[in-house]
Amino acid sequence: MGRKKNIVLEHISISGTAAKGKALAKHEDGRVIFIKEGVPGDLVDLRVIKKRKNYFEAEIIKLHKSAPQRITPVCAHFGICGGCKWQHMTYAMQLDQKQQEVIDNFERIAKVNVSQYLPIKAAEETFFYRNKMEYSFSDSRWLTQEEINTEETFERNALGFHVPGKWDKIVQIDKCHLQEDITNKIRNFCKKEGERQELNFFNPRHQIGHLRTLMIRNSSKGHLMVLVQFFKASKNEIDPYMQAIADEFPQIQSLLYTVNSKANDTIYDQEISCYKGEAFIFEEMEGLEFRIDAKSFYQTNSKQAYELYKIIRSFADLNGKEVVYDLYTGTGTIALFLAAQAKQVVGVESVPQAILNAKWNADHNRVVNVCFETGDMKKVFNDSFIDRHGKADVVITDPPRDGMHSDVVHQLIKLSAPKVVYVSCNSATQARDLALLDPHYKIVKCQAVDMFPQTHHIENIVHLEKRM
Repeated sequence: MGRKKNIVLEHISISGTAAKGKALAKHEDGRVIFIKEGVPGDLVDLRVIKKRKNYFEAEIIKLHKSAPQRITPVCAHFGICGGCKWQHMTYAMQLDQKQQEVIDNFERIAKVNVSQYLPIKAAEETFFYRNKMEYSFSDSRWLTQEEINTEETFERNALGFHVPGKWDKIVQIDKCHLQEDITNKIRNFCKKEGERQELNFFNPRHQIGHLRTLMIRNSSKGHLMVLVQFFKASKNEIDPYMQAIADEFPQIQSLLYTVNSKANDTIYDQEISCYKGEAFIFEEMEGLEFRIDAKSFYQTNSKQAYELYKIIRSFADLNGKEVVYDLYTGTGTIALFLAAQAKQVVGVESVPQAILNAKWNADHNRVVNVCFETGDMKKVFNDSFIDRHGKADVVITDPPRDGMHSDVVHQLIKLSAPKVVYVSCNSATQARDLALLDPHYKIVKCQAVDMFPQTHHIENIVHLEKRM
């Protein structure tokens, strides 16, 4: 069989952005074209890499005219690692596109009226803002086409990010612009030290190797946590490696490791060992301290998390007499942040370890008007729950990307709280839920918060009030 002929589309105008950070254009036959690394306003020639009945996926092969908002990415790994898909456009355009995504989802999916779209809350820091990064060790580094075409022999070890769509290939990262620079030094040292000690980097296809993943967390208090995940290793292999990290970076407050030999690299069911220091670090917000361990969820942009929580508090507009439900409370950060303005806050979360941390955080901060329950939200949030805690005056809900289960939405409608503040990292599933709530609640206002500059991701907050 002969090779399929490449389809080339000439002089295509890119009009907008779409899901997963891709750009958007329209073909003359009406089909949508999804384009990698395009910028609205570009005029381009495209090569089609995937053809479907209703759409094309394509890559740019010639740039006839650059959009005024197209800029040169600062990162040498842009376009390969997939982490910062929007580094090639100005931050102002990133904000415009994120705001428009929320509006489009609400108009097309929810089909609801929004009384007021407040301006998107921009981030002051557009680089080096993340407080958590996770990297993978690999003995099968991703090679560029240029490297493949040469006859040279290349070092195949890597410590970096997965290539999008390639579960077994890792891009070697030399400098990442998402987390403060000390973490680049730690990551690069961990790679070199692993090679110096002749430890094997992980091979996911054959499930062999010593070094598997590296997680680095930092906090607004200047604390550092490093967790090394080994696949298979003896104490005689683990201790020298961990000691080398401890000696090189004495400022690490929490140096941890785990040995995980199961098929996937999630750590939530693994025992974490503390090699040096404490098993946790602290975050701080308005005098409240939150303990963060290796398994804790905390918003990955500390400064913007504070802005997010202030908006949630503003939308809730508490006077000290309200019972507040905090659904999907995690480690209780929102619940504790609101407690000083409420009569009682009740947090609910499905992850037992998160609730243990939430209770610890409440005790540590001497907050007495909060309580927490553990359980599957669609099962625990029921009539009995309401009887135990009293009817809520305000509900805060911050579900995962999939949004709320329909049973939770229906119970929320049944609860009939006067006010709901819905926080979401996925405005599409948020819009779906808002369509169900619309007969019972009106959207008073909505504000997006940019937690993730240089990416297409956006956090969105909606203020709902009960219809009369």
